[in-house]
Amino acid sequence: MHPLLRQFRDFFVSLQLTVVLLILSLLLVFVATLDQVNLGIWAVQEKYFRSFFVLWRPPGTDIPIPVFPGGYFIGGLLLINLVAAHIYRFAFTWRKLGIQLAHGGLILLLVGELITGIMQQDSSMRLEEGQTKSYAESFREHELAIIDRSNPEYDEVVAIPEAVLADQKSLQHPKLPFQVTVKAYFANATLQMGDPAARPGLPVATQGIGTRVQVIPLPLTYKPDENNLPAAFVEITGPSGSLGTWAVSPAVGMPQTFNFEGRTWEVVMRLKRHYMPFSITLHQVTHEKYPGTEIPKNFASRVQLKDPTAGEDREVVIFMNNPLRHGGQTFYQYQMNAAGKMSAFQVVNNPGWLFPYIACILMGIGLTWQFCLSLLNFIRKRKAAAPAANA
Repeated sequence: MHPLLRQFRDFFVSLQLTVVLLILSLLLVFVATLDQVNLGIWAVQEKYFRSFFVLWRPPGTDIPIPVFPGGYFIGGLLLINLVAAHIYRFAFTWRKLGIQLAHGGLILLLVGELITGIMQQDSSMRLEEGQTKSYAESFREHELAIIDRSNPEYDEVVAIPEAVLADQKSLQHPKLPFQVTVKAYFANATLQMGDPAARPGLPVATQGIGTRVQVIPLPLTYKPDENNLPAAFVEITGPSGSLGTWAVSPAVGMPQTFNFEGRTWEVVMRLKRHYMPFSITLHQVTHEKYPGTEIPKNFASRVQLKDPTAGEDREVVIFMNNPLRHGGQTFYQYQMNAAGKMSAFQVVNNPGWLFPYIACILMGIGLTWQFCLSLLNFIRKRKAAAPAANA
């Protein structure tokens, strides 16, 4: 082997690299735990664990500077280190089967976390008794939906993700006969009654509720009990010119519609929706308390699952620690308002959910095997040493 390739291989299979990566992992977890007070759990996960580098922006600037390796970087190197060591250092023997299984389980655990971090989708479905839905809504991401309501049988929806709005560009979708221009975007803002022109520096809405309210930008919040409400000014432009500018925000509590070429359109900013090929109907919510107290004993929701493609139409009861799993989605009992006959489910789509179970089983078998082997060796040596001691 070429000396350079050998050095390269020795670096990735070295035990020193493993120790350094584990120390970096401990430091990352420690700092992230402290920073959770400032950012909240969601932002900490994105900043420290689901990134290649922890970025820091000097005060007064928007320039990201990497200051520490992130979870993907450390976890990726650790994965390469483990696989390389597994291949080059361990020759298969029955005496080392336990160690190899434990290593294999650890590798699966890292792969599963990588899949979860990249592909897991968390959302919520809020239902009132008697209500049916076939979509869940994101907890934090929003979208601008432009809806053609002309057809009485269905709505034609074009959804523009919030990340695209943040670029503040002009958009021309093939299903839209007009152009959408994002004139301004704010990641967090509130609406306040007043003359829009009294706030210089912002575009002026000429249509909808934006003609009567002011959009006030706010700093981003990371508190777990608060949400960022984005806002934007969007201009609709047809072949013959501008149709007007609308102020959109999830805080707008009324539909904003306009007519174009004989069709009625609605423009709305809302939580991002994830549609599913099946529907859930809430039949009944149950909230039980321990007698004589306000301490909750049980939350349960009786729902009807209808999936025409799978030929399923069944009733299911969802309660704490008893989620509904269907179509790759898991529905957990999340919130409930028994008085308002409302129930909310956390909907999780995680393609890597089996990896931790398989990894733990492999590591458990491996460690048990290695322990039993060491115990047998110890007993054998003790028996062999006993006659010599008695002689």
